Amino acid sequence: MKGIKAIIISLSPLAVAWFALFFGAYGVSPLMVIKILLDETFHLFEFGDIPEKAIIFDIRLPRVLLAGLVGAALSCAGVTLQGIFRNPLVDPFILGISAGAAFGCAITIGFLSFLPLQFIAFIFATLAVMIAYAIARFQGEVSRLPLILSGIIVSAFFTAMVSIVKFLVDPHKLQSIVYWLMGSFSLSDWRAVKISLIGFLAGVLPIFLMRWRLNVLSMGDEEAKALGVNVRRERILFIAFSTFAVAVATSLSGIIGWVGLMVPHLLRMLTGPDHKTLVPLSISAGAAFMIAADTISRTLTSFDIPVGIITALTGAPFFIYLMKRGGEEAWGK
Repeated sequence: MKGIKAIIISLSPLAVAWFALFFGAYGVSPLMVIKILLDETFHLFEFGDIPEKAIIFDIRLPRVLLAGLVGAALSCAGVTLQGIFRNPLVDPFILGISAGAAFGCAITIGFLSFLPLQFIAFIFATLAVMIAYAIARFQGEVSRLPLILSGIIVSAFFTAMVSIVKFLVDPHKLQSIVYWLMGSFSLSDWRAVKISLIGFLAGVLPIFLMRWRLNVLSMGDEEAKALGVNVRRERILFIAFSTFAVAVATSLSGIIGWVGLMVPHLLRMLTGPDHKTLVPLSISAGAAFMIAADTISRTLTSFDIPVGIITALTGAPFFIYLMKRGGEEAWGK
């Protein structure tokens, strides 16, 4: 049964992406979508400059791919951090990663537009993690609780810094920052897809290859040390890869919350806590969830609703449900 579930979840991004290509304000038939994709790949048809071709290949396809890559990155970071800290209520916000990246993006849009957005986002996301780790060191041995509390402090600080930038910035740029903070894929293009793919390969792929080590870390620090694992080094590596993946995703799509919390937790309840299967399934399900959420955001009304609103509307009730179940039951114990 678990094998069937795993196959369905693994194939879900392809199925959701397929439906997303012909859903929208301008309807395109599934047959036309196939013809357009085949024409772009093998040049089998002579369509010319028809509007359907531009809609599918220049607008919807890069948007679907970007949404999938961002969702996969956020979900992978979420399941990684949950495994490290042995807490199913952890997501990429917990160490200030998203808040730091958001501040880097906001300050770039507002004052440093000549600098590359993704690079500044990664710098401040890394800075946020370093500050959180330094604060946690005041307690002596860095353990889960001090690091989580430090992340909350750092996240609050960078959120306040974003508010300062919004207060000082030019009103025209303020509108861009506010809309970006809501999270959206409305400005997706092939350049953004390429950047997101680089972030995916550099951040998510190493986690995928090292995923078996998360099983050891999730047993606890003492048990991991007894098995000969360098807990501090492994934790830093996983946090670094997660930080990079989230920073690149945030710089391209803005703040999109709850994905890294909901998707891994649902999969843990469905397939179990083994990270050798949980990590790849979280990557697939995160991509499918984000594509579905973005499709809803652009088809629900006549205008484009920021996808961060859709994920928040689904995430808040889910978080209440998790609180009701309790921590022990959430881990399947």
